[in-house]
Amino acid sequence: MVKEAAEKKLYDAASKGDLETLKQLLQQDPYLAHEAPFAFSRNLLHIGITHGQVSIVEEVLKMNPRLARILDSQKLSPLHIAVEEGKLEIAKRLLSVAPETCWWRDGHDMNPVHVAAMDGNVEILEELLRLDLYPAMERVRRGQTVLHLCVKHRQLRALNVLVEKLGELVCAKDDDGETILHLAVRCNQLEMIRYLVQRTKLDKEMTNSTGKTALDILKESPRDPITYPEIRKILNSLSDRSKLLGILPKMTDITMVVVVLIATMAFQSILQPPGGVWQDDTPSHKAGEAVMAYTHPKMYKHFVNANTTAFVSSLITIMLITTGLPLEHFFFLAVATTAMWLSLTSLAVGYGASVIMTTPNEEQTLGYIVPAVVCVFLSFILLLILYHSINGLQSSWKRKSRYEYKRMQHLIAV
Repeated sequence: MVKEAAEKKLYDAASKGDLETLKQLLQQDPYLAHEAPFAFSRNLLHIGITHGQVSIVEEVLKMNPRLARILDSQKLSPLHIAVEEGKLEIAKRLLSVAPETCWWRDGHDMNPVHVAAMDGNVEILEELLRLDLYPAMERVRRGQTVLHLCVKHRQLRALNVLVEKLGELVCAKDDDGETILHLAVRCNQLEMIRYLVQRTKLDKEMTNSTGKTALDILKESPRDPITYPEIRKILNSLSDRSKLLGILPKMTDITMVVVVLIATMAFQSILQPPGGVWQDDTPSHKAGEAVMAYTHPKMYKHFVNANTTAFVSSLITIMLITTGLPLEHFFFLAVATTAMWLSLTSLAVGYGASVIMTTPNEEQTLGYIVPAVVCVFLSFILLLILYHSINGLQSSWKRKSRYEYKRMQHLIAV
């Protein structure tokens, strides 16, 4: 009875923050710090954390720091409890004593980072990530990431913090092949979808294990009259944008080599124009001036204009690629692509002007060269659009076929 009374006093002192009483009781019986049998097999440290008593936690850890590594009957470490309760200062103290508990998993297979994300404790989450990013990369049941937990529990602020730290996890799929966008659509979370579309590099056309995109999932979901139209609008715009991006070429190292070569050729052709330059000074011309500027002045003017356009548009493309502008955004990609095509077109026009100026008895004029070049490029663009349209239809048909095949397998199994 005496021991039970002491344990009751100890519990009251720890839960109320009565540090003096706690010290007196522990001086009388030091073993009470870790032997007192509280509910769920918790010790004195667990009680102090649950009630947010920082002074009690510090005193207990000073007496016995090993208590920071003791789990209760639910496999909760003291750090798990501090995170669940949202006790930032206590979490910092525990991390300084037992940082390895950031990796430990509770009875639900979640470490403290998962718990902080799920509960939306952003300040604690940032503190945990400051110590170590790798626990955040651990997956929970069904292969879900910490980002999936944020979406499932509607924790947009926590998701924002994690995306900034762990951008590579955005495209991760769970055991069902679903990304966080699939899950956000399935859970009908408009704000989460809007954030993922605007702020992440997530591939919006990714399919899950049944071959469905986020838009496919939306079409099969119950239609909320408030959120459904807005979500559909966002996903439809993404689908159209993805098709446009598929038509435009990707800005790669090969593109950089091409535009640098065009800029070099344009610069060199001004220094060494077709027909060469005058070698001596006369009353009619000076040394170093282009011969064609006097023999074919009108054509030479077209040549210089085309050459200058090729040079400047190449520089624009080089600038967009090398300065790290977000070329995955449609606007910047369209500008870079247009500049690249313009430089190629201008190079072709300059070539035509050079042919006219250097070929004797040639009947053709630039009025024939320009339409020919434009026709060739327009034909190329139309073929490119046609190819991607056919390819998109084939991909859609394949996804539908896979879905029907799996559905039939499921029906047969049932």
